[in-house]
Amino acid sequence: MNKPGQQVIGRLRQMILSGELASGQRLAEIPTSEQLGVSRTPVRIAFRTLEQEGLLTKLSGRGYIVRQVTQLEISGSIEVRGVLEGLAARQAAENTLTTEQTEELIALLKQGDALFENGNIDEHDLTQYHDINQRFHQIIIEASQNPAIAEALSRNEHLPFASVNALAFDRNNLKQEYRRFNFAHMQHHAVFDAISKGQGSRAEAIMREHANATLGYAKVFSQMEESGEKMQVINTKNSPTNLTQ
Repeated sequence: MNKPGQQVIGRLRQMILSGELASGQRLAEIPTSEQLGVSRTPVRIAFRTLEQEGLLTKLSGRGYIVRQVTQLEISGSIEVRGVLEGLAARQAAENTLTTEQTEELIALLKQGDALFENGNIDEHDLTQYHDINQRFHQIIIEASQNPAIAEALSRNEHLPFASVNALAFDRNNLKQEYRRFNFAHMQHHAVFDAISKGQGSRAEAIMREHANATLGYAKVFSQMEESGEKMQVINTKNSPTNLTQ
């Protein structure tokens, strides 16, 4: 899929996740494309993709409606993904990576390093990270040599935010998103290290935790940022300059 298409999907996911697009709200191609400033084609593709992910329901006439998605539904589907991908990582470690798999994983890690080295990201970078992330996970699943894992993941992907491709990001808070996705990338380094050393249990534990990184930690980093802002206000109030006023 082209980059504008990925960006539209990511923005609509985030709007649903944040509640900006409320449960039961009707969506149509033309007003949505006008709101996002894009053509109707990427919006049409996004609607179909989000329907497959369980976030939208197609109406009998034209358009879609936003499904009601509970936090319990989201956390449950992510937990299942973590278990499946954790198993894949453990079996990949037990099987030993091929030379080709090792080289490609290292190349993907280097691409991610370059993406985050400047200390900030933009929407284009997040689209690139999507591709890196997708391929990284795919290689580990292939390295497990267990077709049942891929089959089970395929079924689970129809649940909200369960797919590794279902990245949502807040384009209005890129500082927070940098922290979140850079942390997820560091977990890629850790799981590769465990797999390459044949440490199956460690690889499984990291991969299970990693399932929460790109979605579940959004609130964590948001709370950290809010706490930091509050501390900054307190420190400013107690600064020598203010104490003399």
